[in-house]
Amino acid sequence: MEKSIIDKILKAGKIAQELRRYAREIIVRDKSLFEIATLIDAKIFELGAKPAFPVNLSINEIAAHYTPSFGDTFVAQGLLKVDIGVQVDGYIADTAFTLDLDDLPENKKLIETAEAAVTASVNEFKIGKKLTEIGRVIGETISKKGFTTIVNLSGHSIERFVIHAGWTVPNFDSGQTDILEEGLYATEPFVTNGHGRVRDGKNSGIYRINSEGVVRDNFAREVLAWMSDEFQTLPFASRWIHAKFGSRGLLAIRQLEQAGVLYQYPQLVEISGGKVAQAEHTVLLTEDGEKYITTRE
Repeated sequence: MEKSIIDKILKAGKIAQELRRYAREIIVRDKSLFEIATLIDAKIFELGAKPAFPVNLSINEIAAHYTPSFGDTFVAQGLLKVDIGVQVDGYIADTAFTLDLDDLPENKKLIETAEAAVTASVNEFKIGKKLTEIGRVIGETISKKGFTTIVNLSGHSIERFVIHAGWTVPNFDSGQTDILEEGLYATEPFVTNGHGRVRDGKNSGIYRINSEGVVRDNFAREVLAWMSDEFQTLPFASRWIHAKFGSRGLLAIRQLEQAGVLYQYPQLVEISGGKVAQAEHTVLLTEDGEKYITTRE
């Protein structure tokens, strides 16, 4: 891996560390999720990067893929997962933490368990390590503390402009035979007091370009061209389209989605309604044996 690439990966990680600190400063109970997301978006640009995906602000049983859309009236409360992605020239840092905004003992225990699991997992990362062994460590850490890992959510490998690049970093002993090699990885345990699986929920307002497709409307094609240039293969938020194009942009999104050009991610909800905590860090492994936990403060 070239030094220039490593430098960009580490820069994205440093900015993500700053965003973790900033998010903790601005998030308080009953603050508008739309305001929180807008502030985080602006801070990423201020620090010299771009979002790698819309910040996820998922509450309680919603494990992932909640981001506020234009007109959203929801406020910060409960067990709030804050999942932030930063990219520098397409090189990504992906990180998450959970806040207890209800001041409940069980919430705190869920957060402590998620943090313990992500710490245990990053300690295991090295070239030649079996991914299933990292999953085993995560699962054992969680079960020893009396909670359940969400087995159908996982970490992932990362490539330039691709947040989920194909390799899975499991949160349990999956038995997969993949072995870590030089590259960039996100490890992200999800901990619950529920059954340990998620289902698809409501629409998220988070999109990606799914195919080239065909849409007749000239304005929709204009919006699509801007999306392709601005986001490439990375996910984006409907609120960003509204900020750029107004209400006509939201209509264009609907047309593009109906034509199969855009894919909208569903919210991911714990199947039994259990609360979910998340912790995540990005890890860079180089062929000379160096390991960087790029997002750890």
